[in-house]
Amino acid sequence: MLKMPGVGSRYGTMPLLRLKRSGGGPPKKGKVEWSDRIGTLRKIGAYLGVHRKLLALVVFMVLLSSAAGLLGPYLLGVAVDTYLVRRAGGNLLVLLAGLAGVYAVQTGATLLQHYWMIGVAQRTVARMREDLFAHLHAVPIPFYGKKQHGELMSRLTNDIDNVSQTLSSSFIQVFSGVVTFAGMLGFMLVLSPLLTVISLTVIPVMYAGMKWITARTGKLFREQQRHMGELGGFIEETISGQLIVKSFSRERERIAAFGERNGRLRAASYWAQTYSGFVSKLVIMLDNMSFAVIAAAGSLLAIQGIVTVGVIVTFAEYARQFSRPLNQLATQINTMLSAIAGAERAFEILSETKESDGDSADELAAVKGEIEFSHVSFAYGDKGDTLTDLTFRIKPGQTVALVGPTGAGKSTVVQLLTRFYEPNGGHIRIDGRDIRTIRRQSLRRHMGFVLQDTVLFDATVRDNIRYGRLEATDGEVERAAELANAHSFIAKLPEGYDTFIREGGSGISQGQKQLLAIARAVLADPSILILDEATSSIDTVTEIKIQQALSRLMKNRTSVVVAHRLSTIRQADLIVVLERGKIAEQGSHESLMERQGVYWELHRSKDG
Repeated sequence: MLKMPGVGSRYGTMPLLRLKRSGGGPPKKGKVEWSDRIGTLRKIGAYLGVHRKLLALVVFMVLLSSAAGLLGPYLLGVAVDTYLVRRAGGNLLVLLAGLAGVYAVQTGATLLQHYWMIGVAQRTVARMREDLFAHLHAVPIPFYGKKQHGELMSRLTNDIDNVSQTLSSSFIQVFSGVVTFAGMLGFMLVLSPLLTVISLTVIPVMYAGMKWITARTGKLFREQQRHMGELGGFIEETISGQLIVKSFSRERERIAAFGERNGRLRAASYWAQTYSGFVSKLVIMLDNMSFAVIAAAGSLLAIQGIVTVGVIVTFAEYARQFSRPLNQLATQINTMLSAIAGAERAFEILSETKESDGDSADELAAVKGEIEFSHVSFAYGDKGDTLTDLTFRIKPGQTVALVGPTGAGKSTVVQLLTRFYEPNGGHIRIDGRDIRTIRRQSLRRHMGFVLQDTVLFDATVRDNIRYGRLEATDGEVERAAELANAHSFIAKLPEGYDTFIREGGSGISQGQKQLLAIARAVLADPSILILDEATSSIDTVTEIKIQQALSRLMKNRTSVVVAHRLSTIRQADLIVVLERGKIAEQGSHESLMERQGVYWELHRSKDG
């Protein structure tokens, strides 16, 4: 059975036949999607077009270095014919000095072209990253439900890095290869058309070989990038969920799952590198063939007096260099295919539709806080209705609590109110105005959020609170923390408000995270407050502090509370009980308990 050499681990002996079935085998024959690749190249070209002047200098230096590289062998042939064959008089030192000057110019031009091209490449990919990162902030929230976070990170890093490496080196090498080959062909035709035709007999073999290779590597490089993104997503998911993995002792299963994904990536990479590795072998073989053909044919022509020895030396030197532009073209085509695959994945994100408000949407000025849901229906894709005919009204300054079993649609109501999703039917109004006529950012500026999963950024405590209002002073930040009952624990931190919190808030408790989230909402001073299970998974003592802070925050504000603990919403002005996406009943705590319906059953099950 055929084994894979030198890849190590338990995959080192995996049969190639098995790799094919796992999705990493050689590609089947199919039409190469050149139109897609050309479209991607045009998009990259649009980014490069910003640096036209610097690119013009690069092109000039490529032309200069290529011309110098072609002139050297010609001068060498002249020296052979003049000083060795005919033994003519003259100053050989002058010709040798000229030859040295030519190669010095070639070296200097090569250094400059690489220096300038690296600058262009890095500026280009930096702009691509910025555009991609900005676009990720412009796409609607449902987009993130379709993609793994780690896979998106891979597009911002691995895929863009592939483009960076190609622009830094491949662009110059491909252009230089084309110019050198064309110039070399011109020189050869001038010196001896017959010997040139004989030398080019290897080109059809090169073309056929390259066509066979690139037809396979293009698909495989795309597969490689896709599997790399999937692996990145799996790694990110595993690291962020390490507490759960260890809690359930699932380390072995995660390692096995990683091995399976890693195997698919390795298989795709193996075949991509295997096929692309044929390029250098093909070029070396053709280089030897070309040199042999020139040596044999040139000797016969020289005996007959058709060409001189100097011409044969020049052709032999060109034959030695003949493989270099072809090798550059062949090798860099594979590298460029890999980069195009990465660019395609990046541009795929940029082609995603941005979150749009519509031409008629405008700003929301002052907000009283009246909220109305009128016959609202919603479904996530084709999974069936999540909400059906939802109708209720909240007066300004009131608190409404949404309760119900898991999956009843409580959090979906919040998602619709904030326009993260749009309803399939019905209307949601604020102060009598349909929220679809309000720009999303304007709408959300009037809202404050305290969610179950508190997000803290890689920054100081002060900056995490200031996220609620970036222009707030240090005094306002500390005042907000006091109102949120967070000041006391912050003061005990090693550096107080200047204590650096690592991403996710490691080092502080869940309750303390919630207090910081409340302080952030206090600082934002919203007209409408949204609390999505803000006191779940919190100990009793911390819950008391949070409830006190929330009471201050909710005062004189319209508040929408997604309740996990029913004991926390007794004082709500309106309790809306959801069941299977519909309103089962609504009213105050007392009226619902007297009715002994769904709400009463929920209370009894919690107490029981």
